[in-house]
Amino acid sequence: MQAHPLVSEYLRLGLAFDRLEEGFVDAYTGDPALRWSVENAPRPEPRELATRAADLRAQLADASLPAQRTEFLDAHLRALECSARKFAGEDIAFVDEVRAYFDVDIAPGDLDDYRAAHRRIEEVLPGAGPLRDRVVAYRKADEIPPERLRECVAAFSGALRELVRARYPLPEHERVDYEVVGDKPWSGFNYYLGNFRSRVAINSDLKQHMAHLPALIAHEAYPGHHTEHCRKESGLVAAGQDEQTLFVVNTPQCLMAEGLADLALKSIVGPDWGLWAQEIYADLGLRFDGERAQRFSSASADLLTVRQDAALLLHDRGRDADEVAEFLQRWGLNTEERARQSLRFLSSPLWRAYISTYVEGYRLLGSWLDAAPDPDDRADRFRRLLDEPLTPGAVRRELAGHESHTTGALRGEHN
Repeated sequence: MQAHPLVSEYLRLGLAFDRLEEGFVDAYTGDPALRWSVENAPRPEPRELATRAADLRAQLADASLPAQRTEFLDAHLRALECSARKFAGEDIAFVDEVRAYFDVDIAPGDLDDYRAAHRRIEEVLPGAGPLRDRVVAYRKADEIPPERLRECVAAFSGALRELVRARYPLPEHERVDYEVVGDKPWSGFNYYLGNFRSRVAINSDLKQHMAHLPALIAHEAYPGHHTEHCRKESGLVAAGQDEQTLFVVNTPQCLMAEGLADLALKSIVGPDWGLWAQEIYADLGLRFDGERAQRFSSASADLLTVRQDAALLLHDRGRDADEVAEFLQRWGLNTEERARQSLRFLSSPLWRAYISTYVEGYRLLGSWLDAAPDPDDRADRFRRLLDEPLTPGAVRRELAGHESHTTGALRGEHN
């Protein structure tokens, strides 16, 4: 099936960004000849890419594409235009940059919320001494012995794969290969290779913890990034939506994917994910307090925005790295080492705004899933995240409709 001409130009445009910054194209599973032609063309000028993005966006109204595809392309062309302007050296306010990339508005968190979260964590980790020291000690005791990491990864990948395939069928030959790497600004990364295969890299520079590993595997593989790529390749791409063969960073696609992936473990296992993980660790001869891990996770939930606040301090308020590192340590209860690792991510030209995909993606999609009237509807909503080309704007509209319906129903009951 021949791709729509505008979609072909969108793909050509997106692929061209990898010529400006290697890694900008996270995944491409489309026509290799198209990629070859872009890779062998003269290096593009950023301002030319910005102009092309704006022109394609203007042509969307006359492209006769379905509304959902039009909305998807519009949001992504807007993001690519902003990226091109940044590559051209244009000074764009950080908040405006995040809005253009991810279709969300961000604001600083509330320190009172952080204080309240600290009090809840105190209840989970009672004792003497500074709270951060207790959190550090808790995390230290939770570290996975490096020599056991690969078998733990295999155990959770296998268990989660079974759950996912029972609820969200996948092609029989889908596969994830895992590798341990170092010197990266992230804890884990999914490289989708196409044809229902992924390579997941796990960063050895960051200690892996028993409480975090199940979420990491769920995030990167089942039912997170790998599952989403597989389902969209077998569904949308097979149906001719060629724009879904391209996944580039700093677009609304990323916010949707990271929000989905961060909600993946609880969505497939449920709220007692810790007790579920405890049984798997027990089979491996490792002791893990799943109930305490669940309580700690719940108590820490309001610290989600601390890292986004750090990005705002760094890029919007002009604070220096030392001050931002101290902020991460004080409010995020991080070690200096982990705070500096976060700063690497927040300081990267390519990734500096990306933290908002985790924060705002989790909040937006979490609210939408929580608005489901029953578990079956919630599971179906998660399926829609895996299968449909939804945008943040589309999810916000559905949430607004739900809130309007709920408010109307309450008024009717009151009357």
